[in-house]
Amino acid sequence: MTLFDDIELFTVGTSPKKYHDLPGLELMQHDSFVPREQADRYYEILLESTPWRRYEMPMYDKIVTAPRMVAWYGEQEEAGEGALPWTPELLELRRKVESGTGLEFNAVLLNLYRNGNDSVAWHSDREHKIGKNPNIASVTFGQTRPFKFRHKIDKSIGQLEIPLHHGTLLLMSGTTNTFWEHHIPKSAKDMLPRINLTFRQVKL
Repeated sequence: MTLFDDIELFTVGTSPKKYHDLPGLELMQHDSFVPREQADRYYEILLESTPWRRYEMPMYDKIVTAPRMVAWYGEQEEAGEGALPWTPELLELRRKVESGTGLEFNAVLLNLYRNGNDSVAWHSDREHKIGKNPNIASVTFGQTRPFKFRHKIDKSIGQLEIPLHHGTLLLMSGTTNTFWEHHIPKSAKDMLPRINLTFRQVKL
């Protein structure tokens, strides 16, 4: 999908670890959580070796295909039927994320945004498998894309936009998933692929 040399174009964030504090929102952002050389390696491996598949989802009275590719990993007795077994690289990243956050995760959803036409609509993550007020740790590799948040109820609170760079970790905690929605918009600009990993604690 892309040449290895293209990863030199990816932006690595320089902001130190910081916290975004808005009503009902608990976010921790850590740019360069995965150092550049390691991020390059993970990007190349995940892009080429992941068995990406289309994601079909119900919308109103029909089934639509999401504008991105996905893969779901974890032990089947913990993450559910259909989960792929952990790869060495995903286990490495899980341990790194757990060490960096002090939390434990048992599954990870990989999303591949192939170009600027791929996106995710405004949504909150479904609670039936991850519980109320879940911790979700997101790691990005590849093209920087804006990650937007908006409050579900209080429209007087402005939207928050965070650029997710190559190697950035974003931890969503507390009531973030209860009171806020998030999305990644489409872009008319040329975009290289972006891979996003969201580590979760699934409760079957």
